[in-house]
Amino acid sequence: MASIVSRIASRSRSHAARAALSAFNLQSTRNVTYMPKPGEGATRTVTLLPGDGAGPLCTNAVEQVFKAMHAPVVFETYELKGTMPTVPTEVIDSLRRNKVGIKGGVRTAVAGGVSSLTVQLRKEFDLFAHLAYCSNFPGLKTRHDNVNIVVIRENTEGEYSGLEHEVTPGVVESLKVITKFCSERIAKYAFEYAYLNNRKTVTAVHKANIMKLADGQFLESCREVAKQYPQINYNEVIIDNCCMQLVSKPEQFDVMVTPNLYGTLISNTAAGIAGGTTVMPGGNVGYEHAIFEQGASAGNVGNDIINAQKKANPTALLLSSAMMLRHLQFPSFADRLEHAIYGVIAEGFVRPPAMGGESTTQEYVDAIIAKLD
Repeated sequence: MASIVSRIASRSRSHAARAALSAFNLQSTRNVTYMPKPGEGATRTVTLLPGDGAGPLCTNAVEQVFKAMHAPVVFETYELKGTMPTVPTEVIDSLRRNKVGIKGGVRTAVAGGVSSLTVQLRKEFDLFAHLAYCSNFPGLKTRHDNVNIVVIRENTEGEYSGLEHEVTPGVVESLKVITKFCSERIAKYAFEYAYLNNRKTVTAVHKANIMKLADGQFLESCREVAKQYPQINYNEVIIDNCCMQLVSKPEQFDVMVTPNLYGTLISNTAAGIAGGTTVMPGGNVGYEHAIFEQGASAGNVGNDIINAQKKANPTALLLSSAMMLRHLQFPSFADRLEHAIYGVIAEGFVRPPAMGGESTTQEYVDAIIAKLD
């Protein structure tokens, strides 16, 4: 009797998974009108930085899946650890040469220690735009439905400028730098992204009611750029209200553009309402270089117990690697990878603890590889 019930439950879950996949239109294939330029199929070299904690498990997952797909990518691997005083020269040279990298989480000391190596990389290569993509997955129950948010964050200034000093003992001054140049280019990137991806609305997040000059500068830049895109709706929301709206009615947001600090708050909050940071992909891009990583920073090095059990969730980095494949002009490989990931999640049989299961990282990766078309 128990086995009959089990088979019925299994069929039910399979049917539900198929329905979810159908609804999500995962069975579509890229049509023949995509015409690559001659030579676009040449193998590309990408800098791989495993990082700390769960990072090596997640980057290894990327390597395995790329190998299984025969993706035209070779990895150049270097160590980057949060305990290092600065980004090693060989890492800088590799990224400058390859122009594209993918990295696992890197620990950053709290209230002391070395400055963030991730921030160092962003400044070194002027990766001025950070993009985090937050959406629901068919078959994965979350707090809210119909979430489909892109958070585009200015990556090089604001509170992350690193300009701090002690005026007198017990008094510290930290400067928030907002420039017209950086505000305009992140606004242009956000509207350009919305235009190219058929997004309907861009919302600027600010605190200009209090920081009238700094955030006022950011808002003014967004307003000026918005005039160049009359086909895209433009909204503004104060950061306080934004947080409340995000956790109560996240489906109202589309593309969000933010100064540096607000962006990390918004992207981590958005991740929390749609499956967690371990399923949220992201990347950093500038005019010449790009580094892909987990979209939200909270928990990006994982949990020590879960890491020891080798049950880290590589979904975010795998989806980030799909973003990277599109960046490299390998769209069909990105499609195949995303379809396999969504398929495994929708079926619900193999999931790491972060998604409510008990599978190991390797079991999850094996299931994705088996799902590749």
